Amino acid sequence: MSTAAGSADERVQDVWFADDEFTVTLSDGRRISVPLAWYPRLLAAPPEERANWQISGGGFGIHWPDIDEDLSTEGLLRGARAPGARREQGRA
Repeated sequence: MSTAAGSADERVQDVWFADDEFTVTLSDGRRISVPLAWYPRLLAAPPEERANWQISGGGFGIHWPDIDEDLSTEGLLRGARAPGARREQGRA
């Protein structure tokens, strides 16, 4: 049986924001969309500060210098919220 092990590329390609969520495109074409409510610093930041992001961690992280926020693709894929982030009604 053949597997796709080793073919996944979880490096950040692009980041964009919608009203209540943001999406990260990975180098292998996958997209991760998460609620902004999971990351209070990003939620509270104005659009121009959200738009000022940099790829970090060898391609596996995102850094927002104006907000002092750092996220990893590993954490996003796990569904990890920022410490103290509120849970949305109806969501685990």
